[in-house]
This record gives sequence, structure tokens and C-alpha cells, in this order.
Amino acid sequence: MDVKRDILWRVYLSFVGIVVLSFLVLGRAFYIQKFQGNHWRNMSDSLHQRFVSLEAERGTIYSEDGQMLSTSIPTFDIYIDFNADGLTEKKGKRFHENVDSFAISMADFFKDKTAAQYKKDLKTAFNKNQRYYPLKKKLNFETYKVFREFPLVRQGRNKSGVIVEVNSKRETPFGLLANRTIGLSREFKDANNAAKKQNVGLERSYDTVLSGHDGQRLVRYIAGGTAIPVEGSQTDPVNGKDIYTTIDVNIQDITETALLRMMQQCEGPYGTAIVMETSTGKIKAMANLGRRSDGTYWEDDNYALRVTEPGSTIKLATLLAVLDKGSSTIDEKVYVGGAGRLEVLSVKDCFAHSSNVGMSKLAFKAFGNNPSEIKNYFKKFHLDTRSPIDLMNVPKPTMAPLSTAKGEAGLGNMLWMSFGYAVQVSPLHTLTLYNAVANNGKMMKPYLVNGIQSNGVVTKEFLPTVMDENICKPEAIKNAQDAMRAVVTEGTARKALAGLPFAVAGKTGTAHVSDGAIKYAHGVYQATFVGYFPADKPIMVAH
Repeated sequence: MDVKRDILWRVYLSFVGIVVLSFLVLGRAFYIQKFQGNHWRNMSDSLHQRFVSLEAERGTIYSEDGQMLSTSIPTFDIYIDFNADGLTEKKGKRFHENVDSFAISMADFFKDKTAAQYKKDLKTAFNKNQRYYPLKKKLNFETYKVFREFPLVRQGRNKSGVIVEVNSKRETPFGLLANRTIGLSREFKDANNAAKKQNVGLERSYDTVLSGHDGQRLVRYIAGGTAIPVEGSQTDPVNGKDIYTTIDVNIQDITETALLRMMQQCEGPYGTAIVMETSTGKIKAMANLGRRSDGTYWEDDNYALRVTEPGSTIKLATLLAVLDKGSSTIDEKVYVGGAGRLEVLSVKDCFAHSSNVGMSKLAFKAFGNNPSEIKNYFKKFHLDTRSPIDLMNVPKPTMAPLSTAKGEAGLGNMLWMSFGYAVQVSPLHTLTLYNAVANNGKMMKPYLVNGIQSNGVVTKEFLPTVMDENICKPEAIKNAQDAMRAVVTEGTARKALAGLPFAVAGKTGTAHVSDGAIKYAHGVYQATFVGYFPADKPIMVAH
């Protein structure tokens, strides 16, 4: 009996313990649910929710007259949440009533599946309660507008379960036209799968203006890793601002076409053509063409900014320097030897007929005792610093040493510089100098952007900027203008520009090229012309 009583006592005690423990568990569960429920639910959500970036719409780049040069085209990705209240209520009545007509509309419009196949796929996804069923991706706006009117879809998101994600793709409507100057805006993944931007041209220089500020959206991840947006948890992005350039589409088209025709004719490796408005420094056109392996040409690099030995077009700097210094006059006679038709040429004729001997003799007379002095004039003409144009990564000009100490070849380098070697400048540098002469000595800063707008409101305006009121004496400018007219009327450009209905002034140039993989021994030459028109009242300067 004592043993039986002892066993029963232990059983009763165990039972009471279990009952007490059960009450403790239930009490704890009640306490957690009642007083700590929000905390633990939020913690659970935090493990399955995440903020994702909402990309801001990139601003548009326009020509001066408002035509789109580069813009973001919206694309639409369509998903369906088959667990949406509007589809699941009343045992899916709305879905079943509309699935046939919806499948027929999809099949008739997209023509990629039959109506029966669409219906089967939709019913399978509905029966599985798929939360983020991918229906269509990368629809353009016109297609999306049609889709919005389909049965079921037109009832709205809450009833149809249709989720629309808007993305964008960068397009240049004019294709080749000024493509490298306008630039590219591309995104790519680096080795660590991180999103990176690859921008060039204006797209890069004004990236922060065009980009705007991204927003964010809270999404909840469900089975399979699918992310579903959480309603009411979204910060809208601030779209980028628009850029209005100085580019004139018609002038750019003419420039691009003329350059392409010439490149195809000579089969050159690359070429550039630039047009600048004389009074303002606005770049009205900038064309750059490089030859591809298949023989076609594309805007693959901004050759207008590449520094190379310019050849005879730099003789304008030499002419201005000797005239401004006063070491020679425009009518002074120079002995150039018997290589040409005449042994003696005036300074004006040395320039007009592009005499290397004549120009080097003028430079020797002016700077032979101090070759470094010519550098002061190149500095005065802004040929020793990067062009101030509103683009990034503009190369800096280079110049051979001009010192004569300890046997250094300063004198020889100075003479080479006088007719276009031993110095490297960009076509834009040369154009800016010629524009200053056309503008009666006033050098204007070259620029590509007129202003920035946000929703049609001007937020910043860029006006013409004077770099130098007078690059040299007015008499030297007048003499240089006369010499450039003589190039066209009687000099090296006479045949090429004969018969034009308006007067042109300028300078031809030919340079024996040594640039990168191309060496002097390859026998490659660079042909150039820089000029302005009309010669008496210049409006545009072209390179």
C-alpha cells in the first residue's frame, strides 16, 4: 500500500507540474501576443522586407531649338499578384469572369501565344496563388497604353492584381548625329556585380544634373525570392533636369554629312569637323568619325579634343606673334630660296602659300636669341592650357623644350613649332584661336550648353564668356585677316574653295603624323582647313 501511495503521489505531482507548466506557456504566449506582438512581427517583417532603389528618370538633352538629342524612353514590366483581394474574393469570381476575354485580348494583340495557352497559364498561376507572376516585360509606352484597356486590367490594380514596374532606356533619336559629343549613358555590372555608370560627353559632364535623385520602395520577399511592393511605403524619385545645348541640328547634319563624305573618299582612320558661332563661342556642330574594321565610320571618340601636331594651321599663331612683337611687318620681304616659283615672298605671301622656310625665318628673326619667348605668345593665345569647353577629361596641349642651356635643342624646337611640329594642340584649340581673329581679336570661350531646365523652368543659364578682349595688337589682327583672305583668293586654298557664293578666309594645313601607333615612317598625313565666313562679316568659324 505504501508503494502504491508513493507512486500515485508522484503521478499526481507530475500531473500538477505539467498543468502549471502549461499555464505558464499559455500565459507567456498571451503576454507576447498581447504586449510584444508588434515588436516581434516587425522583426519578422524586417527579415523578409527590404528597401529597393527607384531610379529617377534621367533628364533629356536638347538641341538649341528644342529637338531631343538624348532622352530616356520608359519601358514597362507587367506582373500579376494572383493573391490580390480583388481576384481572390468570392472564390475568384472576378478572375473567372474575365480570364477568357483577357486571354483573347493578349493573344490577339501580342500574337505570341494562342488564347487557350494564355488562359491555361493564367489559371495555373491563379491556382498556385502566385504573387508576382511575370506577364510581359519591356513594353513601350504605346503598347502599354493599349494593354491598360484590356479586360480585367482596366478595373485597376486592386481589382485586377496587375503590378506595373516602370524602367527607362537611353536613346539618341538622331543616331550618329553628334553622338560622341552628346555622349553615352550606360549602366553595367562590375566584377563584384555592383552597378556602375559608363558616361562620356555631355552625359558625363552633366551627369549629376541629368541623374536627379533616386527614390526607394519597401518590398516584401515571398517564397521563391519574389519581391512584392508594400503599399504606402514608397519615396518617389526626383527626376533629373534637362540640358539645352548650343547644337544646331541642321548645321550638325550638314557638318556630319560633309565629314563622312570626305572620310569615305580618302579612307582616313579618323576625322573631325567643328563649327563655332563667332560672336558667342557657341559650338553649333561637332562631328567625330573613326573608321571601324568593316570600313564604316562611327562617332567612336571625340577627335576634336585630341591633341596632335597641327601642321600649317599653327602658322597663324606664328604670324600673330611676329606681328605683335613688331619684329616683322606684313609686307616685309623674306628670301625663301628657289624651291618654289618665287625666291622672295612677302610675309603675307609666306602665310598665304604656306612657306615653311618663310615662317621659320620669321620666327628665327623674332625669337632666335630667346626661343622660350615664343612660349609666351602661345600662352597669350591660350594654346598651352586645356580648352575650357564644358566637357570632362579634356587633354592638355604639350610643347617641346625651348631651353638652349647645355646644348638643349630649344632653338630647333622653336623653329619646328613655327610651322606646326614640336607642339601638340587640339582642333578645338586651333578653332578658338581662328575665331578670335575673325572676332577682331576678342577670344570667346567655346561652350556646348545654353542652360538647364526643370519642368520647363530655367534653373541655370550660360552666357557667352570672353577669355581675352584682345589677344594681340589690332593692327596684327587686321594683317592676319588680310593674310587669311589671301590664302583663299591666291594661296593654297584657291582651287579647293573656288566658286563659293560668299567670301571665305582661312588656312590650310598638312601635318606628317606621329600619333600613338602611327609613326612618321608610316607616311600618314593629316589634312586640315580652318576658316571663317563670310570673310568681311564673320558669322561662323569651321575647322
